[in-house]
Amino acid sequence: MKRKLFTLLALFSVSFLAFSQEVEYNRWSVDLNGGLTKPSNPFNAGFYAKTFGFVHGDLGIRYMFNPKFGVKADFGYDQFEVQPSSNRDGRIIRTNVQGVVNLGRVLNFETFAKSLNLQLHSGFGWSAFTSDAFNGTDNMGNFIVGLTGQVKLSNRIALNADFSYIGLISQHYTFDGSLTQNGIPVSEGRTFNGDMYNATIGLSIYLGKKSVHADWYYEDKTGELQALEKRIADLETMLQDTDRDGIPDYLDAENNSIAGVMVDNKGRMIDMNKNGIPDEIEKYVDGKMAKYSSNTSSVTDQEVIKKLINDGYVTTYFDFNKATPTNVSTEGIDFILTYLRNNPSESVQIIGHADEIGKTTYNNKLALQRANNVKNILVKAGIAEGRMTTISAGEDTSVDPASSGARKLVRRVTFKVK
Repeated sequence: MKRKLFTLLALFSVSFLAFSQEVEYNRWSVDLNGGLTKPSNPFNAGFYAKTFGFVHGDLGIRYMFNPKFGVKADFGYDQFEVQPSSNRDGRIIRTNVQGVVNLGRVLNFETFAKSLNLQLHSGFGWSAFTSDAFNGTDNMGNFIVGLTGQVKLSNRIALNADFSYIGLISQHYTFDGSLTQNGIPVSEGRTFNGDMYNATIGLSIYLGKKSVHADWYYEDKTGELQALEKRIADLETMLQDTDRDGIPDYLDAENNSIAGVMVDNKGRMIDMNKNGIPDEIEKYVDGKMAKYSSNTSSVTDQEVIKKLINDGYVTTYFDFNKATPTNVSTEGIDFILTYLRNNPSESVQIIGHADEIGKTTYNNKLALQRANNVKNILVKAGIAEGRMTTISAGEDTSVDPASSGARKLVRRVTFKVK
């Protein structure tokens, strides 16, 4: 029981703080309106309310919880002439409590019209009907719903025009002052048996010390959104992994490590013996050399390296639909460059590949363009053009074309030492 009581008190405190916190807009207003009133039903046959024989006025006190929702207490007075008999004129007073929805803020009017607004209001209340045709007062309930258009004149005043429907509940007399309508008691089988319409113009007068009322308050969050977008962009930049070693660039002390080589928690390739060659590559090459050495006693280091190149272990990769090598895959070109410099009598065939996405004729051309671009890089690095030839291997169909990861492996250039 104590826990439930504590929870209720906590919720009440949070709600109180939420409503009492400092805001940037005024909440209170006084609404004054006057205009037309038109009772439409019930009337006995031959009687009606004179269209321009009217007096209507209403006074409302409104409080907005926030720029979108509020509550309103109002008082209204209607006086009408009954035709064709002037001794049946009637008067109705009413009080209502209504909820208010500021449609202008809900529908974001401020994006196209900062001085126009629209409010929906509805609620229940009490009404009293008196007439020249009977003594006493017909007390009843009422239901009201209306739509108010507003034009902002200043931060303190707005011009408004309202159209409202009032349904009278448990009305005993017709508007022409009779207890029966065409011989039938009005209250028999009826609930909402009175219909009235009000069309008014008036003013909304805003109260409070702030410069703007909740009716017109708009919190421009453009700056916040831009700041948030910048933070997200900065975060995405921080989390980029250029060399794809699993370590974000902002933590990577060596963001050009060879793809697939094991790195430490700072993105550095592991080289325990400090000989400048990552341990993983060194172990792999040593294993290959041992394998080939065991098959033939005359095998040389150069033959092992040549075998690795021709078997496709030296590769450079490309992004989708690109003919320029990725930044993280130029090690293959550097490897071939070093090999050709150290072996001036050797020549190399450069073979371009593409994935299966797109037309075959286009992919064949793209594969050849990739090979030619690698050749141009080597030429600019000092390798004689005559030592290199280029061919297109076209589309590589050895991987699942639906797998984006697998397709990355076949967008490449390989080499054959001649």
